[in-house]
Amino acid sequence: MTFRRRVATSALLLGVGACALAVGAEPGSGPSLAPSAHAQGLIRNLIARLRGETLPDGIVKSNGRIEATQVDVSSKYAGRLAEVTVEEGSSVTQGQVIARISSPEYEAQLRAAKADVQKANDALAAAEAEITSRQSALEFAKSDFQRGQELMKTGFITKQVFEQRKRNYDSAVAAVQSFTSQRDQALSQIANSEAEVDRIQSIIDDLTLVSPRLGRVQYQLARAGEVVAAGAPIATILDLTDVYMTIFLPAADAGRLTVGDEARIILDPVPDYVIPATVSFVAADAQFTPKTVETTDERAKLMFRTKLKIDPQILQQFYTRVKTGVRGMGFVRIKPDVDWSADLQVKLPKPPAAPQTASPAADPDAKPADAKTPDAK
Repeated sequence: MTFRRRVATSALLLGVGACALAVGAEPGSGPSLAPSAHAQGLIRNLIARLRGETLPDGIVKSNGRIEATQVDVSSKYAGRLAEVTVEEGSSVTQGQVIARISSPEYEAQLRAAKADVQKANDALAAAEAEITSRQSALEFAKSDFQRGQELMKTGFITKQVFEQRKRNYDSAVAAVQSFTSQRDQALSQIANSEAEVDRIQSIIDDLTLVSPRLGRVQYQLARAGEVVAAGAPIATILDLTDVYMTIFLPAADAGRLTVGDEARIILDPVPDYVIPATVSFVAADAQFTPKTVETTDERAKLMFRTKLKIDPQILQQFYTRVKTGVRGMGFVRIKPDVDWSADLQVKLPKPPAAPQTASPAADPDAKPADAKTPDAK
């Protein structure tokens, strides 16, 4: 609440109190020091209204804080960090390079695998050349053998000469088959070598760490020059297009909610604005009331966790100023036929005139250029 609002509230309370004192005083006597019961009720109702404790029937509230989906950027392989291109608080886009890990061992393996591919290609070329040569010899031996068969019938050649031609033909067939097998082995070796190149190249590609989502760096967990283990996180990214508030509701209220119901969020630093949201999750199991929940019903010991997700289109508009951890109140409507009250109608700040190139947005707690930012409670 701002200083001006606190002053106005105090003045209003004093005015009501003064009126109560005047009304409660008896005629002819001085002002009474004890306000009447009616005046006390007015004061309590006014304070409750100012605190948001009285809501229309069918709308309930609970306190919570803004959260966002967190994603750890980790390396699949161990190595030394050559560089880290982001810092805590940096905005990143999907696919942007976060860090690079150097690995001379994998680079040497890649060169060796490429050399194996070249060697297999050379073996393939040699086998195909031999096949071409042997096929010519096979054609000659085959025709010579066929002529020998005809000559044997007429007796123009001896059986020994015919058998020699047959041996030459069989040898030519075997030679072609042998070099054909060598060609097939070379093709298989090429496939294996290329697969090895792809495997090592994929490892090297994975050594360049990129952001999986559009967001902001929440934590930088490793620095350039450090040796990191496989799976060790390098940075934590907040996905600022998936922002929500977690609240806790008693069973009587949570049981009436369905996924997709409308909700409202009012943040403590900017109580002038009302952010639209939807119910995206209602827990199936109850849990004991967290210490952060301020409930007026001390008998409500079991609560259901509920998520109020902010519209991604609004987050895109106010992207650069979205902050997590901001406290506030979440309002949900447990009766669909109940209209939102005037003070819970959607009210957002003016979007920035010149959005950022990388991620054009601002955040729900941003104030218009011509408005004063209220003091945080």
